[in-house]
Amino acid sequence: MSIFFISDLHLEQNKPHLTKAFENFINSKINSRDELFILGDFFEQWIGDDNEDSFIKSIKNILKAKTARGLKIHFMHGNRDFLIGDKFCEEVGVKLLDDPFIINLNGKKVMLMHGDSLCTDDKAYQDFRNLVRNKDWQEDFLSKDLMERKEVAKNLREISSLENKSKDEAIMDVNQNEVLKVIRNYSIDVLIHGHTHRPCIHDENGVPRMVLGDWGDFLWFIKSSKGNLNLIKEKI
Repeated sequence: MSIFFISDLHLEQNKPHLTKAFENFINSKINSRDELFILGDFFEQWIGDDNEDSFIKSIKNILKAKTARGLKIHFMHGNRDFLIGDKFCEEVGVKLLDDPFIINLNGKKVMLMHGDSLCTDDKAYQDFRNLVRNKDWQEDFLSKDLMERKEVAKNLREISSLENKSKDEAIMDVNQNEVLKVIRNYSIDVLIHGHTHRPCIHDENGVPRMVLGDWGDFLWFIKSSKGNLNLIKEKI
């Protein structure tokens, strides 16, 4: 049995090669005895479990086909798809995880995160994150009709894109003190996250911090097998 970790696929209708890459990945590399952890930003955006089109149906069918055969899939919210809810998870047979979440792998305490909460230098983003993760904000947003939600999501993405262009690259990466604080407070042996799109394995005072990459020209995943964790890059 192997355990796989992926993040930041950013699946969307106008990038069918990514959907095909995910379908190939989950069908060719993962069997029913394995486990898959999706650590956020699986979708480029998510405006509610009631929104469905041919693209979303195709993703659901891929997931359902695997979970029906026994594959355990665990899902964590990202900054793009934090509105995925119980309805979606129940329909496709995946389990929703808290962020952060700790698992035990061969006696090692491994923390899983999306990673955006570590980017504390980006004050504007953290303020936005606190706003949209608020239950009242989410209930208000989900109470709007689909067309209005689509327009709001489009505007938020445009604003985010413009703001990111003017930001120093450094502030959009993790804050080192925050990383060390998390490692110390939870006494973990390994930290795995995505979000920053900067795949690498860092040594944080003896604790590996494994950063997953986003999917574009390459797919990135971490595979745990026989006690070893490996960050793997493959051409799509």
